[in-house]
Amino acid sequence: MTKFGYAISSEEHHPLEIVRQTQLAEAVGFSFAMISDHFHPWVSAQGHSPFAWSVIRAQGNATKRLVIGTGVTAPIIRIHPAIVAQAAATSAAMLPNRFFLGVGTGENLNEHVVGQRWPPHDVRVAMLAEACAIMRKLWTGETVSYWGRFFTVEDARLFTLPEHAPQIMVGASGSTMAEEAGRIGDGLISTGPEKEVLEAFDAAGGKGKPRIGQLTVCYAPSEQEAKRTVHHIWPNSGLTGELSVELRTVKHFEQAVKLVTEKKATESVPCGPDPEQHIQAIRKYIDAGFDHVYFHQIGPDQEGFLRFYEREVLPELD
Repeated sequence: MTKFGYAISSEEHHPLEIVRQTQLAEAVGFSFAMISDHFHPWVSAQGHSPFAWSVIRAQGNATKRLVIGTGVTAPIIRIHPAIVAQAAATSAAMLPNRFFLGVGTGENLNEHVVGQRWPPHDVRVAMLAEACAIMRKLWTGETVSYWGRFFTVEDARLFTLPEHAPQIMVGASGSTMAEEAGRIGDGLISTGPEKEVLEAFDAAGGKGKPRIGQLTVCYAPSEQEAKRTVHHIWPNSGLTGELSVELRTVKHFEQAVKLVTEKKATESVPCGPDPEQHIQAIRKYIDAGFDHVYFHQIGPDQEGFLRFYEREVLPELD
């Protein structure tokens, strides 16, 4: 049976509001929630970007059963994998059986802030594989020294550990990264309902592992209001190719999205109050083979979205 979750956009909301939203998501029946881990928002209109690891602790304290994960963290440049391993271990110890670590190869927008060179994609993939290996070593509780191609760890040991090591879910938007997710991950996170991604994941060792799909939506009282909201707050949804991972600053994104029309920004986003439009988009993920689907509601009306899904969308998917 497909499990449904809630995407918490830390780029759009104050951390106290994120905690409130997490409580509401649990109350309406979602199984899990995922919080983005960024240093910057994509554009200034989004308005926020808190430190996700601080918020995760508050989310856990405010809920009782909701599984919480990062969606996603890049343990390769901005934060060393040893530090991510410690953060994830602590989170999992405080949220027994309620935490997982979503990881990815990051974006220049967030990783450049520490002054290191932004590597090409194939290098970042290799960095992520090495980072995951380091984190798994540290989660054994043993003292770890490691001198690798990208990272060094010297005489490091984690003393606070959960009963079970966190699962690592690897973000992938194409077949190449899906193959890597099958090799190094305990599950897959993807932002589109492409069967080819799941086939590549399965072929590389992912068969039987969780596959999590993200669907971006915008509920509003009218379709036109929803489309205006998407275009104003999340115009980056209309950027194509590698721009989203290569652009360096919020200013650069704001320059790029001037070329994004409302039609382009909303073409893959179910907009408005028609439940059937949302249901059809969700079924594409289920039919492709995703066993978890989580929803990113664009804009401030998170409570309206949650109530809409509780009453009119999720019951039709049972």
